[in-house]
Amino acid sequence: MKYHIEKNTIQETLVIPLYARALCTRRFPHLFSDPLSVELLEQLDYDFSALERTSGSLTQTFGAMEAAMRQSDLAWEVRDYLADHPQAAVVNLGCGLDQTGRSCDNGQCRLYNIDLPDVMAVREALLPAGEREKNLTADLNDLSWFDAIDTPLEDGAVFFAAGVFYYFRTEQVQALCAAMAERFPGGRLVFDAAGPTAVKLMLKTWVKQAGIRDVGAYFSVRDAEKELPAWSDRISVSSRGYMLGYQDLRGPGVRSIHRLLARAADGPLKLQIVRMAFQKSHGGHRPDRRALGIDGAVGTVCRPGD
Repeated sequence: MKYHIEKNTIQETLVIPLYARALCTRRFPHLFSDPLSVELLEQLDYDFSALERTSGSLTQTFGAMEAAMRQSDLAWEVRDYLADHPQAAVVNLGCGLDQTGRSCDNGQCRLYNIDLPDVMAVREALLPAGEREKNLTADLNDLSWFDAIDTPLEDGAVFFAAGVFYYFRTEQVQALCAAMAERFPGGRLVFDAAGPTAVKLMLKTWVKQAGIRDVGAYFSVRDAEKELPAWSDRISVSSRGYMLGYQDLRGPGVRSIHRLLARAADGPLKLQIVRMAFQKSHGGHRPDRRALGIDGAVGTVCRPGD
């Protein structure tokens, strides 16, 4: 029996990135391969006709490339961390139906997937947690979810977020990152980010639905290495363009227009993968969140369609 997805619900927000990963898997398997995304589409009761009609368009094709390159980049970062911390916690923030954690599983790490209740209901139905894996229902800005990451601190933790922080206000991202740096010294957070122009384009439809006027309040960054270290003295920051920063876009089906758009994405639009390394504290102890003034909810984060 297929899992029914209603139109104009939070669960519908899972469909587009899943479809994009499946489309890229079919069109550009040499760049990205996620066979499970193709299988999951078959398990959904959803009207894909609108997506299918435009699947051959340049916009849809390049959008699929963007989604796929983002996941591929984040997977590279997770594996890079696991090379030195094989038993680390691997934490997918705003997981949706993404399987990056499982694709990086080295047989020793522990996997955690976190998302809002409506989203997690779909994941539990289609992707129940496996061995060394937990599906956690939480609002990322309610920091009580920290306590569910029960991997020993000395084993390390790598957190990643794909397409999530665009829907957070800047102060929410800052508070979350600073709190994570305090709680998980020696850990790493990797996420995609973009400049103000790109974020405005991404949020255009959602902003209208939510009645939001101040798009500028939502998180964007032009130069992560210059702008973000001021958030905490316990983070160091590096970044790469996410279309061309990890691999070149060449091979069967990849056109010159795709590479041109990729250069624009990484260049003027500032699409990037940000890596935050959490420096170890000198004392080596877990700080009291209440003393830091970061205990409890920072604010409510909604996905588009909420």
